[in-house]
Amino acid sequence: MEKRIINPWKWQDERSYVQAVEIKNATSTLYCAGQAAVDENGVSSKEDMKSQLLQAIANLEKVITTSGYACSGIARLTIYTTSTEELWPHFPIFQDWIAKHQIKQVTTLLEVPRLFETLKVELEATVVK
Repeated sequence: MEKRIINPWKWQDERSYVQAVEIKNATSTLYCAGQAAVDENGVSSKEDMKSQLLQAIANLEKVITTSGYACSGIARLTIYTTSTEELWPHFPIFQDWIAKHQIKQVTTLLEVPRLFETLKVELEATVVK
């Protein structure tokens, strides 16, 4: 798989994403459902944004690795949150995870009025290898 990053500017680097990703010669693609702070029994978290973000990241990573893919293969990541204001102070957690796995992905961040039950953040990814 060849992954080419297209960044006509530099400002997005501080926000841990890229403007475009071109994938050539991929052998397979994994489309992940939105992963949120739901435990192994299917119970939605009632914790704060930081705790929910950590659990959503862990759940996304588990889906990706269990599928035989690597987090570094994430090409697209959509973040849904019920409050960007509440999420933003914890964004370094997300950025550290991106850096740890050397992920270069396009990202869209959307504030939505509501997520399922008590959830505050959800991560949806497309992964290639």
